[in-house]
Amino acid sequence: MSRKIIFTLIAVLLLMSSGAWAEEKKPVFNVITIDGVITSPTAKYISKSIEDAKKDNAEGLIILLDTPGGMDTAMRDIAKSILNAPLPVIVFVSPPGARAASAGVIITEAAHIAAMAPGTNIGAAHPVAIGLGGGKDMDKTMSAKVENDAAAYARSIAKSRGRSEEWAEKAVRKSESITAEEALKLNVIDFVAPDIEKLLVAIDQKEVNLAKGKKKISTKNAVINNKKMGTRQGILAAISDPNISYILLLVGLAGLYFELSTPGAILPGVIGGISLLLAFFGLSTLPVNYTGILLIIFGVILFIAEIKVMSHGMLTVGGIISLIMGSLLLFDTTEPALRLSFQVLVPAVLVASGFFIVVIVLAIKAQLRKHFSGSEAMVGAEAEVMKDIDEEGEVFLMGEYWKATSKEPVKKGSKVRVIKVEGLRLIVEEIKK
Repeated sequence: MSRKIIFTLIAVLLLMSSGAWAEEKKPVFNVITIDGVITSPTAKYISKSIEDAKKDNAEGLIILLDTPGGMDTAMRDIAKSILNAPLPVIVFVSPPGARAASAGVIITEAAHIAAMAPGTNIGAAHPVAIGLGGGKDMDKTMSAKVENDAAAYARSIAKSRGRSEEWAEKAVRKSESITAEEALKLNVIDFVAPDIEKLLVAIDQKEVNLAKGKKKISTKNAVINNKKMGTRQGILAAISDPNISYILLLVGLAGLYFELSTPGAILPGVIGGISLLLAFFGLSTLPVNYTGILLIIFGVILFIAEIKVMSHGMLTVGGIISLIMGSLLLFDTTEPALRLSFQVLVPAVLVASGFFIVVIVLAIKAQLRKHFSGSEAMVGAEAEVMKDIDEEGEVFLMGEYWKATSKEPVKKGSKVRVIKVEGLRLIVEEIKK
């Protein structure tokens, strides 16, 4: 083979390998979706997504955000993760109709690039709304401290990203909310784009400040890598929803109640135990008022007591009232996103109360029902005297011969009624015609 042919082959191979290498070097952007309340599992999910994007050698992480708000602690954890991220994090409030309210404001402002789709809004970040407490239980001095702390935090985040500090403070102090177009005009965000593809085109070669230094974002021929929340993370996020946690709590208590009132059923007890443990995990991530939990448990105790003590319904009424009050007090926050929805509360209380009442009625009926076996079933039954009863005799009852005694002598062949069972001896009395 001539040298010319060999060099030609080598050149072709080099061109092919360089083409493949160029193909492999296309910038990749991992995309995750945060849709719902900001809780502790949400913060862990975002932190892990940043780590995964770094391991994947991604050019950046895009967070599609749509949230009504959430917990202050989770929000601060997310902001910390984004501010210290080793790669660009882009928060995109999308799709149209989405919002970045309350805690979502700080998360958006913390991003290296903040963007919104048309038809979205951002704002209403008052400290009461981001889970720092407040409202009726907070005096004026403490309320002012909390508000000042939140305002300073919002200003510092906005300043670090070169965005409007004044508006960030207004969002906290005055709960101001604005549209995507207004946010762009006021330097609250960096871009308005209808979708991810248009956003990537807009941010190409934009320079951002990372924790380790400046970096230019390259988006030419970018590959979008949509990442879905894992099963485990999805379950944890779902359980952390206040409505789901509340339902699990009721199911758990109902299952254990059924097991205690009907020993040996097993399945309700198993389901109740699992539900209760899951509920406790969910509640541990939420601002819970323990008085509410105690009232709900006390209500179940009253239902159990109704079976043991005939109160003619008074204990049941007390249990229903305790259940309702406990449900209303369960979540200690004025944040709508972290409160129990009345659309869930009312049906749940009605179903739970109905379940407890049905079990109580069935248990009481079972207690009052005539016995068909054992010594209780023998009391009141008729027997035939087989051997004269003087001090002691013998009777035939339910296919068996029994020793029997009576206060008065009874002749053989007479009919007697059992009035008491003492071990293997029957106390009887003659049935007189």
